[in-house]
Amino acid sequence: MPGPGRNQPCPCGSGRKTKRCCGEQRGPSDDELARARLASLARAAADDLDDLTESETRVLWEGLFDLPGIDLSLHVELPALIGPDLQRLREAVADDSDIGWDEVTAVTHQIDTPGQRLKLAEAVVRLRDQRRIGHRQAAFAIFELNGSAQTLLMASVIHTVSVAVGVEATPGGLQVAA
Repeated sequence: MPGPGRNQPCPCGSGRKTKRCCGEQRGPSDDELARARLASLARAAADDLDDLTESETRVLWEGLFDLPGIDLSLHVELPALIGPDLQRLREAVADDSDIGWDEVTAVTHQIDTPGQRLKLAEAVVRLRDQRRIGHRQAAFAIFELNGSAQTLLMASVIHTVSVAVGVEATPGGLQVAA
């Protein structure tokens, strides 16, 4: 037996139509919208990457590691609950020991969503428009975020955790109390 139509009263008893209450969301999901917007940003940035040499590409890739230090908008949102991977990463950064790549990778996988990638890409575009980063560096970062690579995400995780535990200052020079 089919459920109520979109314009029928919602079965939850609210008195509202199903489409305005408990009805299924129609249209693209937030993740699909984020992926589409990121793809659009990548297409728009394509001209800035024409004719790159291998050495120029290497310089742009290495520059991804420095981007999170430019502005707080390039910091990722860490999980609200500090799980074991994030705790081990925080301890490794706070102890100034070698950062455990297993922990960095695990935390990066936890925060790697289309929405997070889009947030970083839009921050890159704003910084490019403010002329705080170059067009080619911005284009390279956007292409990296539009693909499956996680270089910028990992750099952002490391920098975000470093600031959160007080090892590094914010891009504005403030030190966070640990």
